Amino acid sequence: MIHQYKLGGYNIVLDICSGAVHVVDDVAYDIIAMFEENSREAVLAAMYEKYAGKDGITAADIEECYAQIEELRDNEELFAPDTFEEMAGYLKEKTAGVVKALCLHIAHTCNLNCSYCFASQGKYHGERAVMSYEVGKQALDFLVANSGTRHNLEVDFFGGEPLMNFDVVKQLVAYARELEKTYDKNFRFTLTTNGVLIDDDVIDFANREMSNVVLSLDGRKEVHDRFRVDYSGKGSWEKIVPKFQKLVKSREGLPDKTYYMRGTFTHANPDFLADIKTMLDLGFTELSMEPVVCAAGDPSELTPEDIAIVMEQYEQLAELMIERDKEGRPFTFYHYMIDLQGGPCIYKRISGCGSGTEYMAVTPWGDLYPCHQFVGDEKYLLGNVFDGVKNTGIQEEFLSCNVYARPECRDCWARLYCSGGCAANAYHATGSVKGIYKPGCDLFRKRMECAILVAVTREFAEDAEGSDCASCSDCDDCSDCTSCV
Repeated sequence: MIHQYKLGGYNIVLDICSGAVHVVDDVAYDIIAMFEENSREAVLAAMYEKYAGKDGITAADIEECYAQIEELRDNEELFAPDTFEEMAGYLKEKTAGVVKALCLHIAHTCNLNCSYCFASQGKYHGERAVMSYEVGKQALDFLVANSGTRHNLEVDFFGGEPLMNFDVVKQLVAYARELEKTYDKNFRFTLTTNGVLIDDDVIDFANREMSNVVLSLDGRKEVHDRFRVDYSGKGSWEKIVPKFQKLVKSREGLPDKTYYMRGTFTHANPDFLADIKTMLDLGFTELSMEPVVCAAGDPSELTPEDIAIVMEQYEQLAELMIERDKEGRPFTFYHYMIDLQGGPCIYKRISGCGSGTEYMAVTPWGDLYPCHQFVGDEKYLLGNVFDGVKNTGIQEEFLSCNVYARPECRDCWARLYCSGGCAANAYHATGSVKGIYKPGCDLFRKRMECAILVAVTREFAEDAEGSDCASCSDCDDCSDCTSCV
């Protein structure tokens, strides 16, 4: 199976199952389009009629091009067969019961009152609460006890607003560092914050202990302050931007310390590229803009008209990234991170995100859910950190989630990039974790086309400069992985 498209002046052909990306001329592009469904004679006849004698193209050139495509097919770099389906369930079952990451809901409360918040202003449709040290300590013990032979473990301090329970965050990190010595583990921590409570103490601690810090900023002041307001209705942009700038500046040059500016676009700003440009003007270069997650009919919901605008914005974003690369001012957009030389292993590609199996969310009371987007939905309560997973039926449902579990994914060219998509989005859209969220699928496919364009352009620039090929940097879990066959 292949996917062909024209973008940014390139004819791009993606071979789905081998992962090979080909940038070709018009003749090759048209031959490939006809190759599988037509005889050699029919393809050549069509190409002679269209191209022979034009721009110096001869019949011999066309025949040579056809032969090269045959060679790519024989080498399984074009039209490669899908040999992964039989592995999908097996690979996921091999890691069943092994937990590698927890999302600790350290605070089910927030100092902002964002109307589009999927977490109901941090309360997750329940009562306001903060996690005690005792519950957090048990959660870390649960993670270590269920991590098997894995060395690298991940913990995200999440909310609500986790800095409203900062003392417990610090205590839990200190406890985890003791666990590392005892059990030969390595904890990597992430802090997700709206920035209101950032101060020098937070910055110093984050720079020592947090591998990643996710900072919530929606871009333009008028866009950000439309939703991200305090309980008096006052926008937070002017308060948080200087704090974000100080934190980001302080992390420059620190090894293995990253950050992301994480924004949300809604019906109010489908023209989100203007927000990306604002972030760049503010000095931020590690960026992410996510489509809003909200109930149908919510005023923030993206309309079909909005989706069309967003598609155009993704293309213009790719153009901006290419332009800034040429100017020596590159930036990262999370959804365009793709490595043409490597990338995630096939286990990750066919098995999905690992929610409910490798990854779980923990509430302030110690309850376990498949991920943060299921918290508060009692149907998806897995158990708790004291007694472990008890709702094995739900966990089996997530174990069976992979790219082949959804009929709509089987013929989708992007399936080995999205890995079947987000189970939570599918559930909220269709009532089933094995459904699909169609607008999300459409946006993902467009993002991947644009991501490949940016990657291709960068590859050509590196080749022109004589640079070595990039090595895979998407995953450092190979030493922990037990899934290879």
